[in-house]
Amino acid sequence: MRSVRLTADAVAAVSAATPGLTYRVYATRIGLVGEVTANGRTITARDHFVALPSRRGLAPLNTGDYTVRVCTTTGSRCEYAPVWDVGPWNTRDDYWNPSAVRENWKNLPQGRPEAQAAYQYGYNGGRDQFGRTVLNPAGVDLADGTFWDGLQLTTNAWVDVAYLWTGAGPRGVVGDGPLNIRTGASTAYATRGLAARYANVPIQCYVTGQTVAGPYRTTNRWNRLASGQYVSHAYISAVWGGTVPIC
Repeated sequence: MRSVRLTADAVAAVSAATPGLTYRVYATRIGLVGEVTANGRTITARDHFVALPSRRGLAPLNTGDYTVRVCTTTGSRCEYAPVWDVGPWNTRDDYWNPSAVRENWKNLPQGRPEAQAAYQYGYNGGRDQFGRTVLNPAGVDLADGTFWDGLQLTTNAWVDVAYLWTGAGPRGVVGDGPLNIRTGASTAYATRGLAARYANVPIQCYVTGQTVAGPYRTTNRWNRLASGQYVSHAYISAVWGGTVPIC
């Protein structure tokens, strides 16, 4: 019975690492190199972060307290990135929250940005909270590095966004990045995207693989993320939210 309990606990721990709520929204590119974000970061060329249209999802500077996983609709590329700016269009539209919690636009379905409703359906007269005519349905802005390098987009597009703070289970803090996300536990495996520096990534479990010397340790541990991809533990500065089991 003791052995059975241990096995059950391990399975529960593995399944506990979840990405949380996920919605398909329209993404636009931020650009604005040299400008300052809502949390005080000066935007650099090919930077890695995102913007959401509410300060309720804004991470403090140089943290990933609020991190998203944004993926192409095919799932071929993803990036884990901290939320460091507010936009697009609105600044009080925490559309990922249920109506009872959502700050504004409470009669919209959970997961639908006000800008999308305004653009597609003429909601609020087709205008944002500032009275501007909404010219696209954007619900997330991507910094240039996230847009071009992480997702390899060439134009604005629909993406699948997981709001990771709504999930559960262990999270690893990417201490140095952008870090390659791979299909297996070795640098020989193909990359499927990036994890930005400071991003908090959901870790299901870990395996042993290629030994990697990184900024925090030399290790053969590779963490399997909730997406089924892998990152080397040599680049993870800390783990919080629970104990990571062996896969």
